[in-house]
Amino acid sequence: MEKLTKAEEPIMQELWKLKQAFVKDIIKELPVPKPPYNTVSSIIRILEAKGMVDHETFGKTHRYFPKVGRVEYSQKVIRKMVSEYFDGSYAQVMSFMIKDSTLTDDDITELKQLIKQKENE
Repeated sequence: MEKLTKAEEPIMQELWKLKQAFVKDIIKELPVPKPPYNTVSSIIRILEAKGMVDHETFGKTHRYFPKVGRVEYSQKVIRKMVSEYFDGSYAQVMSFMIKDSTLTDDDITELKQLIKQKENE
């Protein structure tokens, strides 16, 4: 599965939120400045060719829906990032996150709780 491009990501994010939508519905949810209808339509067709999106036909129009869920996509992207940037080591990821100055005390507490839960499984 390919990583979404900068142009594809906001469209896919909206489609995940909406669950199914016509092009006009997706455009309505995108921030200003709104992209042209033809641009969004083209990007959706590219996403469809990549196997990320499918459609139902209603006369001359199509209602699109995701074929790949947000969680499934996120898992694959994170696994690839861990593999490519952290030598496949989740410990290196955690070390990087802990050393990152933007990590809040609440984040650290939540990470500790998640680790304890995993240990108890």
